[in-house]
Amino acid sequence: MSLNQPKSQLNVRLPVLSAASGKGTCAPKWGRWSIRLWLLLFLTTLVGAQMLFAQTYTWTTLAGAPGGSGNVNGTGSDARFFNPYGVAVDSAGNVFVADFSNHVIRKITNDGAVSTFAGTAGLMGSTNGTGNAARFSAPQSVVVDGSGTVFVAENNNQVIRKITSDGLVSTFAGTVGSSGSVDGAGGAAKFSIPHGVALDGTGNLFVADSSNHVIRKITSAGVVSTFAGTALSTGSANGSGSVATFNTPRGVAIDGAGNVFVADTGNHVIRKITSAGIVSTFAGTPGSTGSANGSGSAARFSSPQGLAVDGAGNLFVADTNNHLIRKITNAGGVSTFAGTLSSGSSDGAGSAAQFNFPKGVAVDGAGNVFVADSTNHLIRKITSAGVVSTFAGFASGSGSTDGTGSSARFRSPRGVAVDGSGNVFVSDSFNHVIRKITSAGVVSTFAGTTGSVGSANGNGTAAKFNTPFGLVADGSGNLFVGDNINAVLRKITSTGVVSTFAGTAGSSGSTDGIGSAARFYSLYGVAADAAGNVFVADSGNQLIRKVTSAAVVSTIAGTAGSIGSMDGTGSAARFRAPSGVAVDGSGNVYVADRDNCVIRKISTAGVVSTFAGSAGSIGSTDGTKSAARFNNPQGVAVDGVGNIFVADTGNRLIRKITSTGAVTTIGGVSGVATHADGVGADALFNSPVGIVVDLSGNIYVADFTENVIRL
Repeated sequence: MSLNQPKSQLNVRLPVLSAASGKGTCAPKWGRWSIRLWLLLFLTTLVGAQMLFAQTYTWTTLAGAPGGSGNVNGTGSDARFFNPYGVAVDSAGNVFVADFSNHVIRKITNDGAVSTFAGTAGLMGSTNGTGNAARFSAPQSVVVDGSGTVFVAENNNQVIRKITSDGLVSTFAGTVGSSGSVDGAGGAAKFSIPHGVALDGTGNLFVADSSNHVIRKITSAGVVSTFAGTALSTGSANGSGSVATFNTPRGVAIDGAGNVFVADTGNHVIRKITSAGIVSTFAGTPGSTGSANGSGSAARFSSPQGLAVDGAGNLFVADTNNHLIRKITNAGGVSTFAGTLSSGSSDGAGSAAQFNFPKGVAVDGAGNVFVADSTNHLIRKITSAGVVSTFAGFASGSGSTDGTGSSARFRSPRGVAVDGSGNVFVSDSFNHVIRKITSAGVVSTFAGTTGSVGSANGNGTAAKFNTPFGLVADGSGNLFVGDNINAVLRKITSTGVVSTFAGTAGSSGSTDGIGSAARFYSLYGVAADAAGNVFVADSGNQLIRKVTSAAVVSTIAGTAGSIGSMDGTGSAARFRAPSGVAVDGSGNVYVADRDNCVIRKISTAGVVSTFAGSAGSIGSTDGTKSAARFNNPQGVAVDGVGNIFVADTGNRLIRKITSTGAVTTIGGVSGVATHADGVGADALFNSPVGIVVDLSGNIYVADFTENVIRL
């Protein structure tokens, strides 16, 4: 961010008054009127600064290339998706997409033209209606019948929705927001995180009811029954009906003979259910992961999710964690149809192509396979000969490349910090490294080894991290890193030497103590005050912790394991997934209390209050204190004059809160998830998470999903 303002007004230097004498430390003697004059000048400048800060903010991309996620309609690479999970093809060759994180159903014509078929991008809900008047919440999977009716397994709403060919959405089975395993007709039935859906030749719908660990059947009249498995009973037993057990099934497909195939995700196998309900293991060995090809039990999978059957009875599998598309013949012979074990977005034939956590597959009448390539935010097409191309969407800009500006690549950057020299440091979370960006935009790897997970201390690339999240630079040029999965606070000197400052790697808990005797559980945000104390949002413990320069860890707010939104002093307060922390010049700590959707304040005396927002009330409203609304804020920062800046992640916004609690939006448009540079609302964000302000008032934002650092 750069503020649209005259630099001269920001750079006014005023004498600093001594608290004891009332004199400027760099000034000669001041008389009473001189002091009054100085105070008048100071107040005038401060008011001017506040007015200037109320002006528009210009956002640019400092480093990285924007990821491909978004909600844009268009043709081919002009379109954008956000975690597409399910795909289906109708008899005319149109592809329907469950665009999971956009909460909509998209349609792609034969020529690659993408439109929104039902729902409104970024707006969650359960409303029935036509087209964009309807609302969805995390649609997981889709299937289309011969008349063009689309059925949707809707994850968060716990229902199966029906969309007619003219876009009219209704609830076909289940009760919105009510999970369970009840059989019955229509709204009397209950599901628990339904994932995959498939149709047989007579119009029966089969559902992979994942958290119930069963396969459900819904007749064309909407009557729901349990076809195989026993609700809430996990396992891998074969047998008839309720004798069989599954482990988090997520995909289903049906062949011409009426056999139901199941991607039994938690067991890492493909199961087969005959029309009589007899369950067997078709390919893979329960509990044994891998990527081996072979026949039947000799094959291996890793969390398979999507399934589709072609006209010849071949089964195609989205082998999600292997980043592969597998093919299984009628006889159970498993081969790798496309992709390699390395994630990426390359097009090409067979193993020359790459996928990134593919989750859904569908086959058209010509034998083409369509893939919901979820983390790449793409829809891919594979010909019957195994040639992979990008059918719709734009490939993500993720990677680990060092370089200048847009030539650099990140993989889900989360934390951002600035040192006194203007260098920006980034916790490049899924690369498991700390990156450094100079003021000229040159990106290098400062500590850790890309893609190498561990907890080793050492110099530079000799060190290892495991999904680092928050980080902060102290006044001496040291970095402190919340090494999330290792559950420790790491320290990196200005020369790149990494050590474990507090906690013990791999040993989580909530114990206060000195150095390695202390325990953390899921470290998110970190901040430092002028005295060298580090504050940690210990999200898994629902605590705010303090670590002194001598590595003494104490809990300053919250009670370990106790969730809530209560204000109060010290352990009487409650948080709900605190994610970001920042400290102002007076020592007050501000907390992005993510799942409460509020910003909290902790005074130097440990008194916790709600500074802005209303606990449990989600929205994007600007306003003062409790009148404002946030949506899962994750990052918070404070500038030199007491303004607080918030990465309002769920709203895709950057918010500003004055010292009096007045909240305004200074970047982004609520619910619009994509990347665009520009001024104020013309700038768009996807998943802003990390945020920091430098000494000049510049704001840096780590856009987690877009894989960029914004300024």
